[in-house]
Amino acid sequence: MSRRPPVTLSHRLAGSPVARLAALPVRLRTVLRHDARVLAASGRWLVRSREHTNFTFELTPLNRVHLAWWVANAVGAPVDRIRGYMDEADQDAALKAHVREATARSDRRRLADPDVHLHRRLGWYALVRELQPECVVETGTDKGLGSVVLAAALLRNGHGRLITMDINPTAGYLIGGPYAQVTELRVGDSVASLGAMEEPVDFFLHDSWHSRDHELAEYQAVGPRLADGAVVLSDNSHVMDALPAWAELTGRRFHYFAEEPQDHWYPGAGIGLAR
Repeated sequence: MSRRPPVTLSHRLAGSPVARLAALPVRLRTVLRHDARVLAASGRWLVRSREHTNFTFELTPLNRVHLAWWVANAVGAPVDRIRGYMDEADQDAALKAHVREATARSDRRRLADPDVHLHRRLGWYALVRELQPECVVETGTDKGLGSVVLAAALLRNGHGRLITMDINPTAGYLIGGPYAQVTELRVGDSVASLGAMEEPVDFFLHDSWHSRDHELAEYQAVGPRLADGAVVLSDNSHVMDALPAWAELTGRRFHYFAEEPQDHWYPGAGIGLAR
């Protein structure tokens, strides 16, 4: 005959009207531990970093594993090959040296960090290497870090061109050297620029003005120009439903990857993909 376990004070409290109040110290300790880690990371970033927007960082090791599997599953590729592409980008000494040197020459050098971190852009790179597109279009150039990563993938492929669009005529200060040979910067409104395109688009990335209406307008403008099997990415899907809504409307599948920064206060963005 089994004996019933003794009823402890914690068991009694759990079933009492004061359970929530009694658990408050434990709950408070859990929250404070989490907030202390965020505050510590925030303090280190404030002291060490110069960035004020478009933050860069490393992914956690586990999140990097997840990214490789996400890309592999999204495009039906072997995960070891995708992992190899990501390592290829991360170990590209010429690419990182170019970014450091171009940053040092820029008048925005005091708002950029000297260390080069590619984080979710490793996924962009792997997708271009795997899918071998001829025409890649990016909206929202900013300094051009994503642009040179995409261009580096195209250079490794040995074919294809990048068209990057930004309304700011001073955008793209990182685009130079061999990366400029496969990149064209088009200055102007992205929706108008997409509507004026004649080239079929194999790979499209939205990273410009992050409003739902503008993002949808870009998809509507580029839609008739998408080649068969084209991939559409959004750098805004962590806060906006524009790409999944457009994917459903146009009969595409939607996939999402959420990045997890290593030792950074920023919670991370993500990659939305429709094809």
